[in-house]
Amino acid sequence: MEFEWDNGNLLKSLIKHGITQQESEQVFLGTYLMEIDETHSIGEIRFKLLGKTHDGKILHIIFTTRTNKIRIISSRPASKNERNIYEAKKVKENP
Repeated sequence: MEFEWDNGNLLKSLIKHGITQQESEQVFLGTYLMEIDETHSIGEIRFKLLGKTHDGKILHIIFTTRTNKIRIISSRPASKNERNIYEAKKVKENP
């Protein structure tokens, strides 16, 4: 799995949200929930993903795919509602 970042988005995730590149990429290696981001999929398909880092942080990530790479557009801590959704659906999928 190969990742691609825009330097501006990488810095924004780190400075504004305290989320590192490594943390953002970790969520793709575990159990995650993903759906198409219908609102922002203009010109290219974008996805919303909720997943957990190795340290247990639940992140909300927006990404797209380009030339077989995952291009992370934004990464931030999940809201309380998003965390609840992740935990509820994760329990249903992995009893």
